[in-house]
Amino acid sequence: MSSSAKGPSVLIVGAGFGGIGTAIELKRAGFGDFTILERADGPGGVWRDNTYPGAACDIPSPLYSFSFEPNPRWPKRFSHQPDILAYLRRVIAKYGLEPHIRYGTEVTGAEFDEGKWRVATKNGETFEADVFVPAVGQLSTPVLPDIPGRERFAGDAFHSAQWDHGVELAGKRVAVVGTGASAIQFVPELQKRAKQVTVFQRTPPYVMAKSDPSYRRWQHWLFEHLPPTQLLGRLRIFLLAEYATYAMTRHPLLAKVFELRTAQLRRRHIEDPELRAKLKPAYPMGCKRILFSNDYLPALARPNVDVETRRIREITANGVRVEDGTELEADVLVYGTGFAATDFLGRIEVRGLGGRSLRDAWSGGARAYLGITVPGFPNLFCVYGPNTNLGAGSIIYMIERQARYIRQAVEQLTRPGVSSLDVRPEVERRYDAEVQARLGHSVWSACTSWYRQADGRVTTNWPGLVTEYDRRTRRLDVADYRVA
Repeated sequence: MSSSAKGPSVLIVGAGFGGIGTAIELKRAGFGDFTILERADGPGGVWRDNTYPGAACDIPSPLYSFSFEPNPRWPKRFSHQPDILAYLRRVIAKYGLEPHIRYGTEVTGAEFDEGKWRVATKNGETFEADVFVPAVGQLSTPVLPDIPGRERFAGDAFHSAQWDHGVELAGKRVAVVGTGASAIQFVPELQKRAKQVTVFQRTPPYVMAKSDPSYRRWQHWLFEHLPPTQLLGRLRIFLLAEYATYAMTRHPLLAKVFELRTAQLRRRHIEDPELRAKLKPAYPMGCKRILFSNDYLPALARPNVDVETRRIREITANGVRVEDGTELEADVLVYGTGFAATDFLGRIEVRGLGGRSLRDAWSGGARAYLGITVPGFPNLFCVYGPNTNLGAGSIIYMIERQARYIRQAVEQLTRPGVSSLDVRPEVERRYDAEVQARLGHSVWSACTSWYRQADGRVTTNWPGLVTEYDRRTRRLDVADYRVA
């Protein structure tokens, strides 16, 4: 890749929503010299990898989609994985992005040298570009728990993001470790198939009902021929998400309304008082991710499901041994234990000015101005970077704002005498201090979760409304940067 009349060359890592959204923003602005490097053999990111039974989005599809590319034919309000992946593939085809994507190309390192980003890949290829855009996401690297004896298990074992569809579950005893966003979707499916399901729960999640009707033919017609009708639905969902964020970040008492609804849901579906007590969270609502499901609680109440709250001591060849020494036997072990959300950029070794490692720059916790750019790493712009995740709302909205900002940076690089933009350290420090101070007063600082590091620093979440993020990223201010 090299600079051309089309503008600066751009290298994007990842063909999920982040990478695709950025590529479309560049192409719509007239920039055609970009390449997307994708380690897998197809696009989709988490929606390609997570194929576990019941996999679906917990944000309604009218909002969990590009604003410029609504889909009037979503089958349900909360779409399942195949429909979301199909949507992304259609978007790629419509905007002619396939020729720009290199599949099976895993990036291992990137270095800024003599005004260019030189990018190394696992297969030995190297690429060169003016602008480097990592769009690898926060939920792309599955994490297995550090439990003694994990390798000794004699049965089938896998992470939910690497589901082994060849494993027969009928008549089997299945042990599930974890009760996060993936587990509440696949546990009800396991309950239908397996002989026995044991769910090992460390902390119970807050579970809310999911209003998930199927769209009817007349609604599809309406959305297609009168687009404002679908736009109104998107606006309603958007406003509800902003209200939830406001409650979590500024007025926790407002969250009590939602908390009462989760208690009502437990009373409705769980008759056993002992089980109901196990499922009652003991932390402020919103501190951990709020989950939506209509069938998780009913599944836990079924005779072939046990919720085990004794802590796991070790994995044995035949199952799981808990803290009092009891061994619970299992034929299959499924880990619903999440992702390395705070390990931004995964295994990519990034070096900026003077060979400085981004890992060293982030040794105290990942941080970036607007969640996008880091001092000492010119022309590097992250998508879905530090402190841009949401407790409520659609990450696609945030991705579009980041893509818009990156497009403005690329436009600046077309100006005479401008070859690089490096955010000023004092600008990033001031921004980070503000973000962390606000997060310190939010519900996300009140308990241990994947939003936080071990030292308590929240590195994932945005502390305000998404409308604020929209305002703050609307215009790139060149004064925030050292220009070379």
